[in-house]
Amino acid sequence: MASGGLQLLGFVLAFLGWIGIIISTAMPQWKMASYAGDNIVPAQALYEGLWMSCAMQSTGQIQCKVYDSLLKLESSLQATRALMVAAILLGLVGVFVAVTGMKCMKCMEDDQVKKMRMAVFGGVIFIIAGLSALVATSWYGNRVARAFYDPFTPVNTRFEFGSALFIGWAAASLAILGGAFLCCSCPRRETSYPPTRGYPKNAPSTGKDYV
Repeated sequence: MASGGLQLLGFVLAFLGWIGIIISTAMPQWKMASYAGDNIVPAQALYEGLWMSCAMQSTGQIQCKVYDSLLKLESSLQATRALMVAAILLGLVGVFVAVTGMKCMKCMEDDQVKKMRMAVFGGVIFIIAGLSALVATSWYGNRVARAFYDPFTPVNTRFEFGSALFIGWAAASLAILGGAFLCCSCPRRETSYPPTRGYPKNAPSTGKDYV
């Protein structure tokens, strides 16, 4: 029962992490314009994401523009896109594999060993997906921080971390943690000992001697 509860907890955490990775990938707030220093706060907020850039007016109206050409983008942005999409696809595979190995599901009930291996394999896939998202978000965040502290970067073109980065970090951590719980949910095999042999009992004496 304990391993079943740990397995269910791991799947829920990993699934929530996968959903968070999807949300983070789709959000345009990967970095936002910084108004620190001597900047005058303008009447709009600028955001940039993996797929589009947006400007939010003071009235609340948001205007977004999708990036025109894939070939014009920086190689680092293309790599970040690829890692996040790979994390989403791996998470999708991990969901199907882990569900097949869940104890509460009726799939593969005849072979419990293979069923447990499927759950562990799903956990490994979730860990890889979480690591992929973690590398992508950390790499992107490092580029934003380096550009912010670069003295040659104009003050009016500096950006700070957006909310999508924080969601991506949290989602990647949940996917890794949930995958680890799935991998640890496999019960240990108990050491089996050969059954003890009983000693034969002496037949009760009848009190008669035979010659």
